[in-house]
Amino acid sequence: MNETIICAVGNVATQPVYRELASGPSARFRLAVTSRYLDREKNTWMDGHTNFFTVWANRQLATNAAASLSVGDPVIVQGRLKVRTDVREGQSWTSADLDAVAIGHDLARGTSAFRRANKQEPGTAAASTQSEPNWETPPGGSEADLSPQEPEPVAVT
Repeated sequence: MNETIICAVGNVATQPVYRELASGPSARFRLAVTSRYLDREKNTWMDGHTNFFTVWANRQLATNAAASLSVGDPVIVQGRLKVRTDVREGQSWTSADLDAVAIGHDLARGTSAFRRANKQEPGTAAASTQSEPNWETPPGGSEADLSPQEPEPVAVT
């Protein structure tokens, strides 16, 4: 199948709109992507043209995007590009949509704290869910609470 997959780096321009549809959750927001170039005469970076994309997310991606994104957030969106031409009230309109496969904060421009979504499988009891062990902290507390059970052997020289 021939599809145009692109990666767009920009800012969230509108608050994500979340909807529960018959086919599952859906969310959309506008993404502003502004090119930048170095003006050699002024020796400064300048803003170029801004392109706007409507980003569409479905299923779990829609739920997570609506909960995680706010206007102004720097993001990276990977998805299928769909360019549409339409005639409205006698004028020709062209829109560029991204059917998102992945959305994430742009860590080159800030920090983010990741939290796994609580995805409950149908028919699965919550008690059967095992959390991943924390390999950084020993069981029972912090590293300062470590008290060895047996004294360490001393080397005899």
